Amino acid sequence: MKPYREMSKEELASLKEQLTAVYKEYQGKNLSLNMARGKPSPDQLDLSLPMLDVLNSKSDFMTADGDVRNYGVLTGIQEAKELMGGMMDAPAENVIMYGSASLTLMYDTVSRSYTHGVMGNTPWCRLDKVKFLCPVPGYDRHFAITQFFGIEMINIPLHEDGPDMDLVEQYVNNDEAVKGIWCVPLYSNPSGQCYSDEVVKRFANLKPAAKDFRIYWDNAYCVHHLYPDHPCHVLDILSECEKAGNPDMVYKFGSTAKVTFPGAGISAIATSKANIEDIKKQMNNQLISHDKINQLRHVRFFKNLDGIKAHMAKHAELLRPRFEAVDEILNRELAGLEIGQWTKPQGGYFVSFDALDGCAKAIVAKCKEAGVVMTGAGATFPYGKDPHDSNIRIAPSFPSLEDLKLAAEIFCVCVKLVSIDKLLEA
Repeated sequence: MKPYREMSKEELASLKEQLTAVYKEYQGKNLSLNMARGKPSPDQLDLSLPMLDVLNSKSDFMTADGDVRNYGVLTGIQEAKELMGGMMDAPAENVIMYGSASLTLMYDTVSRSYTHGVMGNTPWCRLDKVKFLCPVPGYDRHFAITQFFGIEMINIPLHEDGPDMDLVEQYVNNDEAVKGIWCVPLYSNPSGQCYSDEVVKRFANLKPAAKDFRIYWDNAYCVHHLYPDHPCHVLDILSECEKAGNPDMVYKFGSTAKVTFPGAGISAIATSKANIEDIKKQMNNQLISHDKINQLRHVRFFKNLDGIKAHMAKHAELLRPRFEAVDEILNRELAGLEIGQWTKPQGGYFVSFDALDGCAKAIVAKCKEAGVVMTGAGATFPYGKDPHDSNIRIAPSFPSLEDLKLAAEIFCVCVKLVSIDKLLEA
């Protein structure tokens, strides 16, 4: 079929009539399909059930740091630091273990900076203006954290190799109010980019106007390869910052939330020793330790990085057919129509779809009316405001393969109908 823009209004009206009939058939099925969030499927969760058996009442609870059942070991057991350090590409001595989710850790890091400052600098709450750079499209929950603290968010376009570094350098190197940037360097949420070596090195060589500027490097998908034999690799930002003379400039976050059990994993921050000492000042007043039994459970289950990789290869076997099905359906139904473009990620949890300008909200609403729940249009931008109203995040992981294929087909019908309406209005 030729591009919609090349069709006459009569052709578009006729096509709309055909598609409307198909859409009504879907509506009549009273479906309830969900592609809203990147949740692991039940089959994926089953992969980690054996971890629940590695500790029981007869287990040995001793570690290099002593008995995990008792108080103490503020920054986490050594074995867990080594495990997470291996996963996050960081030395164990640069790792602090946290609780069950890295999102909590990122919130905590912003909150500490806001109320008490970073390494002796003025707390952000006492400043007239605090700004954060936000590569877009990006992760809605990152944006929610900075919005909650009243921090001004600035959109930074995300290119194929990472954020627009000319713009990043312009803001960071010249504006003292810019205190941070959100980054998902490997399989970015939602568009799946992997930051290039050049981009990582340019990050490391920033010359911030603000002494307390930090890169919030969210390594959420560092082991989430759809094709484990051909993984994407991103340079280690910690060592690159050290080489560039900026050892304190980055916080690297990671967790096992989508490796084992969301909400019951372990999380960690990897950063410089100076940053670690600064963080510990707060931690000493906040808690005595995070859940060391859960840390030990993960260590005993995985043993080392090779164990994590083997486990994630099983995740890939379940996820890969879902992503390939979405790509196949989008190509079959929409390729050549020039009414949308989408990513084909090599890892992570999402596919990013860009519709014609002004169509995303209408597409998501039409999907909902047919029983398919998508992430809200605009969610991938700060304040929920997509300036083009075009980006839609597709999350293929949770539905069964059969339900996912049906949801993708309905999505394509909705894209076509909304696009036709847009072109007929022109």
